[in-house]
Amino acid sequence: MSDAATERTLLEVHPEMFRNSPVLFVICVLTAPLGIGLAFLGIWWLNAKGSMLTITNKRTIQRRGLFSKRTTEVIHRHVRNIQINQSMFQRLFGVGDVGISSSGQGGIEIQFAGIRDPEAAKALIDGHRDL
Repeated sequence: MSDAATERTLLEVHPEMFRNSPVLFVICVLTAPLGIGLAFLGIWWLNAKGSMLTITNKRTIQRRGLFSKRTTEVIHRHVRNIQINQSMFQRLFGVGDVGISSSGQGGIEIQFAGIRDPEAAKALIDGHRDL
């Protein structure tokens, strides 16, 4: 089997919690003794662990959910646009949000928040699409 036919995983990431929202994270930790912050951190952590972005040499796949799953994928040769959004805190902590749209859809198909080094993720996709 040729290398072109073999799909290889290049990156698998879950959203960053502290780096993506440091102020909210600190508030949750400070209110943890009251129970509110601890409950919110637990729900946030489960949501982060249930979300994954996988970039292969052929496609980008977004998976969401722990019990029920929702999967969206875009084949790299169909990628029309890659958006990167970073707030001031996200830039300071080296994370950002990545949005991917394909030629077959009108809007953003994959939106993933809190990726460490979003420019590197974009470069991985750009390196495997037909520009």
